[in-house]
Amino acid sequence: MKILFNLFLTCTFTFLLVFGVSAEETYKIGAVNAIRVLEKSPQADVARKMIENEFSPRDKELIAEQKSIKDLEDKFKKDRAIMSEQESTKLEREIISKKRDLKRKQDEFREDLNYRRNEEMVKIQKQIIQSIQQVAKDNNYDLVLSEGVLYASPKVDMSGLVIEYLKK
Repeated sequence: MKILFNLFLTCTFTFLLVFGVSAEETYKIGAVNAIRVLEKSPQADVARKMIENEFSPRDKELIAEQKSIKDLEDKFKKDRAIMSEQESTKLEREIISKKRDLKRKQDEFREDLNYRRNEEMVKIQKQIIQSIQQVAKDNNYDLVLSEGVLYASPKVDMSGLVIEYLKK
């Protein structure tokens, strides 16, 4: 009986000790709006400008080709009545061929642009994740939430801290 009583007291004491400690523990929780961080990060601005500079010449070439095709089409519409059948057919085929080439070039351009953009986004996302982790460690956060957060009060939103960290 004495053993049961001691066991009961030990269990009760342990329960109270554990409950007391856990009730006093607080956790610091933060939330990050990843889209906001991505939009405001200087790294994203640099990447956008770099990609724009990289693809600007090709874009200008495509626009010039579009204008050239438009000029040929206008010439064909205007001079069609006075052209011979052979000249008319030749010009029409040339327009169709140029349109096909332009479409292929535009598709390649879009694919290259998307691939390059995704490449840069992966680099930036890695930097953002590392920054979030570092800010969390520096500010003693126990838990940081990102995707799927429907609401985070300004008290737990640490997006501004991460943006400032990325600017350094």
